[in-house]
Amino acid sequence: MLQNKIKIALVDDHPMVAEGLGKVLSSVENIEITQYFFDGHSLLQFLNHTAVDIVLLDITLPDIDGIVLCKTIKLSFPKMIVLALSHHHNRKIIMDMLNNGANGYMLKNVSLEELVNCIDAALRGEIVFSRDVKEIIISPQLSGHEKSIRLTNREKEVLGLIAAGKTTMQMAEQLFISKFTIESHRKNLLQKFEAKNVAELIRIASDKGFL
Repeated sequence: MLQNKIKIALVDDHPMVAEGLGKVLSSVENIEITQYFFDGHSLLQFLNHTAVDIVLLDITLPDIDGIVLCKTIKLSFPKMIVLALSHHHNRKIIMDMLNNGANGYMLKNVSLEELVNCIDAALRGEIVFSRDVKEIIISPQLSGHEKSIRLTNREKEVLGLIAAGKTTMQMAEQLFISKFTIESHRKNLLQKFEAKNVAELIRIASDKGFL
């Protein structure tokens, strides 16, 4: 069990998820959730005047990519422990977080016991992973090898226009199709790339060489 009062800042773009996790963690003796944050800039402002031991960080945030945010935190606060807590199981994202200074990576299906054990180990200076993440790292040929994503020619066109910042109406006019068809293609692209929003879609598509 953890020996000292550990102050944790919890960052997740879904308030209900953050608050629910915070309540569960707060039930553990010697863990204190100092503050919840739903975007990266609010966290950075907070860290400039308040010290915490650990930042539990989601990857997908509305203003800053979690991977970039991790690097920013570690540059300003090298000794601060940053633990990724995400639903992303892409091996490249995991490695990018580690390369940017993260002290560990856990999937959101982690149990409370495993999460607390990871926090404990991180405080001892270890790089920590939840069980599923360990399997992804150890067996990249199985867990880190994503299924092939196949796009139609029209989906490729829409993806390129999305990346170029075009609006739905602009895309519809350029491709001579209805805005409802554009929205259908956008929805299909989000599903194929398992992206939660357009920003994440562009990043994942770029990582996979589609852009």
